[in-house]
Amino acid sequence: MNTPTTPRIAIVGAGPGGLTCARILQQHGISATVYDRESGPEARNQGGTLDLHEDNGQIALREAGLLDEFFRLSRPEGQEMRQMDSDATVLFHHTPEAGDRFKPEIDRGQLRDLLLDSLEPDTVRWGRTLRSVDGPAGGPRQVRFADGATVEADLVIGADGAWSTVRRAISPAVPRYSGVSFLEAWFHDVGNRHADIAELVGQGGAAAADGDRGLFAQRNSGDHIRVYIIQRVPADWITAAGLTIQDTDGIRALLLDRYRDWSPRLRQLLTDNDGLYVDRPILALPVPHTWEHDPTVTLLGDAAHLMPPLGVGVNLAMLDACELALAIAKTGTVDEAIQAYEATMLPRSHKMQSLLDKGAEELLSTELPDFAHEESR
Repeated sequence: MNTPTTPRIAIVGAGPGGLTCARILQQHGISATVYDRESGPEARNQGGTLDLHEDNGQIALREAGLLDEFFRLSRPEGQEMRQMDSDATVLFHHTPEAGDRFKPEIDRGQLRDLLLDSLEPDTVRWGRTLRSVDGPAGGPRQVRFADGATVEADLVIGADGAWSTVRRAISPAVPRYSGVSFLEAWFHDVGNRHADIAELVGQGGAAAADGDRGLFAQRNSGDHIRVYIIQRVPADWITAAGLTIQDTDGIRALLLDRYRDWSPRLRQLLTDNDGLYVDRPILALPVPHTWEHDPTVTLLGDAAHLMPPLGVGVNLAMLDACELALAIAKTGTVDEAIQAYEATMLPRSHKMQSLLDKGAEELLSTELPDFAHEESR
């Protein structure tokens, strides 16, 4: 029979937030099971690169006992940043100093593997699509899956991202479209096949905007670059043009027309990609997003505070996960742990949500970002 000191914990979502939470709980001798809808760890590409910051993401990795391994895998040179205008004139160029570890880059897949490999065997249960979280607020909760399986839990942690199913148990909020959309393009073996683009982007990221359109290119490991084509468009802009996402030639022609006044060098980022484009409309939760305290359900990361992708999402998810796990480990009951966690997490996320509420629009701005005007952080 479970006691308050040995709660049955179900974490939904095997992304960086959910895995970090499970790892830190295990570091404190507390078991947790992670459920994920994907068929396995290799089911899909995990996405591009991200920077883990010294004041949030790295705090979580230190608590997880994985910081040294992260530094071994990370790319501090990825902190390089170039800001250009639509003529490809460089307006600002930041090169990190030797030994700078404030926010080194790591591929999402590498980070996920690092966390997965750190967990006890059978911590993650794959192929479990969550259908609902039922049962009384005081618990125990019934976690029901699409395959008919049900598990009982004293605490359900929603780390299941933008379209969180766990969130429905405590909040009616759903993500809304920001009015800005990303179109992702991939470039492989760039040193040989896309040498000019490799030189343009450098070892980190390169951005350009004209007020209505933007581009952001980012170096990944393994000689790959991902480019995000940023536009203020309706969410259905591709179908509205009579195209599908598989119509690569048609989308390229549309982009060339929309970016016709841009430098030919930058226009390579629109058209020389390898393979299909990926449509990524930018979504965000209402600001602020909150809910009535529930003693058996809570949220972290995008499930709690989805924001535009401006370098804080994964960092906040991992910090959330760290603080929640520590609260569970150090607080008398699950209810008290959730209260302590949310007392810190919600005000922090509300502040960041407010700061980034129009952040997607800022990606199109011709003004230099704040870091371009400061030598210090």
